[in-house]
Amino acid sequence: MQFHRFWRRYNKSVLALLLCGATFTSAQAIEFMKVEDLHRGMVGHADTVVQGDRIDSFQVEVLGVMKQRGPSGDLILVKVSGPVIDASGGIVHGMSGSPVYIDGKLVGAVAYGWGFTDGTLGMLTPIHQMVKLWDEKYQKDLPNPWKDTQLIPLGTPLMADGYDEASLSYLGTKFKDFGYKGYATASDSTDDVVKPLVPGGSVAALLVKGDLKMGAVGTVTYVDKDKIVAFGHPFDKRGSTGYFMNNSSIFTVVKSMDSGFKLGSLGQEVGVITEDRGAGIAGTVGVFGKGIPVRMNLRDLDRGVERKAAVTVVESPKLTPTLVSTSVYSLLNKTLDRVGGGTAKVNIKITPVDPKLPILERRNMVYSGSSVSEKSIDELFDIVESLMNNAFKDYEIRDIQVDVQVEEAKRTATIIDASADQVIVSPGDNIVITANLQAYREGQIQREIIFKVPEDQKLGTYTLEVRGGGVIPLPYLFEKQKYNLTDEIVERLKVHKNFDEYFKDLSEDDQNNQIVAEFLADDISMVEESGGKAKKQRLEADDADDDDDDLPITGKHKKGLKASDDDEKEKNESARVVVDYVVLGDGQFTVNVVDKKDRDHLRKKRIKEKISKLVEKTKAEETDQKKSN
Repeated sequence: MQFHRFWRRYNKSVLALLLCGATFTSAQAIEFMKVEDLHRGMVGHADTVVQGDRIDSFQVEVLGVMKQRGPSGDLILVKVSGPVIDASGGIVHGMSGSPVYIDGKLVGAVAYGWGFTDGTLGMLTPIHQMVKLWDEKYQKDLPNPWKDTQLIPLGTPLMADGYDEASLSYLGTKFKDFGYKGYATASDSTDDVVKPLVPGGSVAALLVKGDLKMGAVGTVTYVDKDKIVAFGHPFDKRGSTGYFMNNSSIFTVVKSMDSGFKLGSLGQEVGVITEDRGAGIAGTVGVFGKGIPVRMNLRDLDRGVERKAAVTVVESPKLTPTLVSTSVYSLLNKTLDRVGGGTAKVNIKITPVDPKLPILERRNMVYSGSSVSEKSIDELFDIVESLMNNAFKDYEIRDIQVDVQVEEAKRTATIIDASADQVIVSPGDNIVITANLQAYREGQIQREIIFKVPEDQKLGTYTLEVRGGGVIPLPYLFEKQKYNLTDEIVERLKVHKNFDEYFKDLSEDDQNNQIVAEFLADDISMVEESGGKAKKQRLEADDADDDDDDLPITGKHKKGLKASDDDEKEKNESARVVVDYVVLGDGQFTVNVVDKKDRDHLRKKRIKEKISKLVEKTKAEETDQKKSN
């Protein structure tokens, strides 16, 4: 067996010296029984725990061999019976891994119950398949996890210690493709005690440890010195893993119409699960998984309550984002001690293992009228998921820091109007925009934004958008509706040339509490309505001309909606101003970008036209007044 491949991710502890030896070694070498030596009618027994740490037994009778039925090969069809089975209502989750012995030889592990039966029919995974896990080649995140709709292991129950109901519901929505469902469990008085892992005893494979714990409970099948195999079926069949291996004490068996399960605690960490494959899980005692530490500082500003907490989650591009966001969600709920809306400021810092890669720091402000806790973690999930699955570099995460401060007040402000000092400009010119906002129940506020026209901006007529940082510009919203684009599809449409461009887009994306001014794209069509273009009411401009509404819109793409292939340079330079509100609303100016030699002449001409229109309007009003008199 070669363990050298694991040392990059697992660290030995001094505790290993205490755990190894007789305590974790099989009492005596045991002989394995081959599948070909089995025949119908052979009777043996299985060992398992149904309460506490005491190992009980139930009878197992061989019915036959199901060739290549399982995810790793043959399965042995058996019928189980006895007081333990009668009390539990049949084979239940948590019995997986229970070792089966016939004539003193180890046959394999109870691994599956069969759906739509009385719970007494089951299948064993042969022990020869399980011990091969110790010699598997390192292979992380295997694709296409094995599934079988008739076998009980689907819907693996996760024991969750410290998670609230809302966070477990959130977990279910994120893990719906994995078949996981979380169940709240409790702590046991013996959880702090290191217990030996023995065949028939309980073991837990944890995804989260620390101030919260989450993992699956099963049974140890076989122990050889510091090596163990368990479960007899995959946890998630992710290949080489780093799940935390912990003790577990069983409280009771929970009966269910679908399939019952053992309700167990998530006790002391004793090692690491190194393999998760078709034949089960394999682990090593005294070697500990590294994981990703997540440190949290959560504050309720209204009550003056602050909570500092920490968890460590397993490293997995598929699992980590959900585990991180669910953990923060649960602890934030506990900090607020209420449900409902509010405003939150969220700061995220993600440090990579490789010092050559940049640290991601992201600040944002969110508001929700229904669940501010859930709204606060949306971006956290997206950022972690995006970083761990980016197409450019392996961004291995060293740790994550999350700071959230929440108040019940609705801190939003809506853009009600704005003015621009110039809308006839040349490349390199500044446009001074004055935005007026209505803050929720706090009166009006005013902010000034200076938008610089890019030096290499092509000449033409453009739409200058002024909006809240989290507001989708109207033309893009129309385009999303026209083609029924979801946010996920829009994300996939983003085109990045390299990691630096990708990272900048991720870390410098607009914040909800910013006022943003930018040119919109020239290739985003407006939705046709009744033969004409649907138009957004334009913002006021000191020299804007409403006759220009139908001029073509030109510029660069935004939010990844693909621009023309000849758009090689970044053209949509934007200006941002941070305010202490979540900014809502948007509007548009029509801006003409002209050559500098024409700019002043056109401005003077526009001023004369406006003066002339004003004079004519004044005369008309005087004439109407005389007639009325």
